[in-house]
Amino acid sequence: MDIDVKNLHPLEVRLLRAVKMGEDITSDRIIKELDYKVGQCNQAFSWLSAKGLISEKSREKYAYYELTETGKSQAETGLPVEKIFAFLKENGAHTLPEIASALSLEQSDVGSSFGQLSGAKCAALNSERKAELISTSLPGDVVIARELINKALKEPLMEASLSKEEKNAIKGLAKKRGAAASTFKYVEKEDVTYTLTENGNEVKEALLKANITGEEFGLLTPQMIQSGSWKNGTFRPYGLNAPVSRIIPGRTNAYGDYLMWVKDKLVSLGFEEFDGPLVENEFWNGDALFMPQFHSARDIHDVYYIKDPVHCKEIEEPWLSRVAKTHEDGGDTGSRGWGYTFDHEFTRRQVMRSQGTVLSAHQLPKAKVPGKYFGVARCFRYDQVDATHGADFYQTEGIVVGKDVNLRNLLGLLKMFAEEVAGAEEVKYVPGYFPFTEPSIEVHIKHPKLGWFELGGSGIFRPEVTRAMGLDVPVLAWGLGIDRMALMHLGLNDLRELFTPDIESVRMRRGN
Repeated sequence: MDIDVKNLHPLEVRLLRAVKMGEDITSDRIIKELDYKVGQCNQAFSWLSAKGLISEKSREKYAYYELTETGKSQAETGLPVEKIFAFLKENGAHTLPEIASALSLEQSDVGSSFGQLSGAKCAALNSERKAELISTSLPGDVVIARELINKALKEPLMEASLSKEEKNAIKGLAKKRGAAASTFKYVEKEDVTYTLTENGNEVKEALLKANITGEEFGLLTPQMIQSGSWKNGTFRPYGLNAPVSRIIPGRTNAYGDYLMWVKDKLVSLGFEEFDGPLVENEFWNGDALFMPQFHSARDIHDVYYIKDPVHCKEIEEPWLSRVAKTHEDGGDTGSRGWGYTFDHEFTRRQVMRSQGTVLSAHQLPKAKVPGKYFGVARCFRYDQVDATHGADFYQTEGIVVGKDVNLRNLLGLLKMFAEEVAGAEEVKYVPGYFPFTEPSIEVHIKHPKLGWFELGGSGIFRPEVTRAMGLDVPVLAWGLGIDRMALMHLGLNDLRELFTPDIESVRMRRGN
């Protein structure tokens, strides 16, 4: 045994002293017996495994659903779809804005819930554009969801125990880690069981013999000196021979360099750069882009709301009036609009920018014809963090304005981004859907390790977007994930590596 027990961390010491040969060592046990936090437990397992003092015995993966705070509230007050069904049953036909106001629900919740009722042929819009019931029973998946909520009040729902119908019912109510507005939190867990090795048992005996408990002081504080408590304990020895951290002279961040390179490339092609605030309002973030306030299309942007102040003071005119008119009846755009009463209170609500297209919306009223514009925008949208997703991310956003621009021009720009900026060798273009473009195209590239993933979306702005902002010419638009382009360009396999403090590692791997 070549381990100096005096240099073991207190987390390792306490764990080793608490276990015996042949016993199962699990995180649940250590958290319960030693009052460790999850992070402390995992750290101790990692250190002891690396030293060969414990070894992995088994590994089990499973997933379960548990109620969020929103879900617990809905267990008592009802799901939005249940509230709307009960309201229509008791009060008869009403418009969606009237329902939202009467029940104090979000517009997007009313739109999504009515869509669910409509899809199940339980409700429909009548000739007066009012929602009314056409069935006396709730949809089957809503009934199942209610049963699942009641069960989850008692204990988490194990995914493996759910039937196919139950999984379908809970699918739309759950998100990984649980967004604030979701009913369920979907949790994926992996239980690893360890056991003490022969070397681990020797180290444990050495700890007992040396009377090292893990409760030794690791730091002498002014409070300990003042109270004299330092006299009643022992101190951990300093490891004078421990290797020191490597000091690396300051260098530029590889991702920062890449962003500047992209900007320089676009400027050299004649594009002008635009920018905007991180905090936006619903008007520019969605309404100006012809995203209906009462439609599930809003669900593709799971935004973060600003707590204080909730609303901005005002929206610029004449854009507010023109956009409102476009939503209601199409205005002078040649469209029929969405056919609802535009909510002037909702449109002032403040959110974190969820898409770079907001910058393009701001630019449209002042764009030159012809004109080319771009921006690199940091965006915020709820998502499960993994190798290709983040809760905040960068997009390169741009528009090309001109009388003669067309889909072929757009495909040429997308090819340039995919092959020259991202460095992808395999690219494909597939039809997509975005409320503000028609046609819409998604760009997919193939990463050597991660496989195919979406680079971003693009299309030609609909007249409802451009004419409401004073433009009557075609406008090409794109919003691409520049984080994902950087993965290819820098030779990385995980988005999180772009933001690591270990800059040297990223620099050395670039281009591999």
